[in-house]
Amino acid sequence: MPTVTHDDAPLLADLMPWSVAPLRPGRAWPVAADPRSLRARWDALLKAEGAQREALFEPTRARTLTSAVGQLPGQSTGTRRLARAEGACAEPVRVLAAPFDERWLIPDHRLIDAARPELWRVADARQVFTVETGDADLPLLATALLPTVRPGRVRPLYRRPGGTEPNLAPGLVEHLSARLGARVSAADVLAWTVAAVRPDLTVPLTDDRGLWAAGVEWGRRALWLMCRDGERPRLPGGRRPYVRAPLPGRPETLRYDPGEEALHLDEGRISPVPAETWEFEVAGVRVLESWFAARTGPAEPGTLAAIRPATWPQSWTSELLELITVLTLLARTRAARAGLRPVPAVTAGELRRAGVLPVPGSARRPASVLGHQEEGPEGQFALL
Repeated sequence: MPTVTHDDAPLLADLMPWSVAPLRPGRAWPVAADPRSLRARWDALLKAEGAQREALFEPTRARTLTSAVGQLPGQSTGTRRLARAEGACAEPVRVLAAPFDERWLIPDHRLIDAARPELWRVADARQVFTVETGDADLPLLATALLPTVRPGRVRPLYRRPGGTEPNLAPGLVEHLSARLGARVSAADVLAWTVAAVRPDLTVPLTDDRGLWAAGVEWGRRALWLMCRDGERPRLPGGRRPYVRAPLPGRPETLRYDPGEEALHLDEGRISPVPAETWEFEVAGVRVLESWFAARTGPAEPGTLAAIRPATWPQSWTSELLELITVLTLLARTRAARAGLRPVPAVTAGELRRAGVLPVPGSARRPASVLGHQEEGPEGQFALL
């Protein structure tokens, strides 16, 4: 159960009021660890006809071969019903499918039970999505990718494309700037939130400039490691993970040797991997084990999900080495985050007296951001 606090720290749901449930694909096969498999799965679906195509598609109440839906915002895909669909696969896009696990998704509205178009409309190079995890040590993930992580709510930093109109309680930035005696940006508030948020999803706000600066610095580093935009993270020489023994063509087992600080994929070996990296968990699940299982776990024969690489791609090795680096660096900073235990000086009561809370109902709804026509079912254009 989440820790309960009684010090009137404001709720994350009030500070970042617009939230959306995560994308729900509804079927496993439109998501994969490599884009080539997705194109092959699409081709296999279209080659099938009648009952075979329906079985491969795996219909649900939300999506069948005759569902009529429009394009996802920003995506160019067909809108004919899948029973009559033809043409190439939509270009796969990267998504955050599990904590620290980036995979690929076919961005076709006809394949996704709950695609959350409002999130696609605000996804761009400036956007950052936070995702609730239910984890005591890391209550929030952050990602520049559209998240399909379940079950937590998704809170975009911005309500509109281009990094405009922060998804913050109106007046919050100005109130914090006045209390701290320094200019506060929306990005600062996000960094502080990632650093200071509690398991019960309250966010203590300080008026101590030194403590605020330390929290924002930690949060910015965590955001960089989770979003990994710009320069790639690296460990100091001698502690960087390398492939010490070649990985097999199709590894089936993953184990950790604490004495060697080594990760073994069958007879393949990667080291050094610190123990805290191997033990890094989110919501009780080891990240490295979950990442490996998503790429090697069994799939039912004859299904589209069973179409996957015949051998372990080199790109997965590169991704694994980077994941080890990210988890190692985050594990090292956990002690610093644990030291950020501010008593809220800027309380929910103060924000209510200042008129920042309660937020207007419009702040909890998506903004109107339509700047172009979106194709609806069967090639008709939606009027939004």
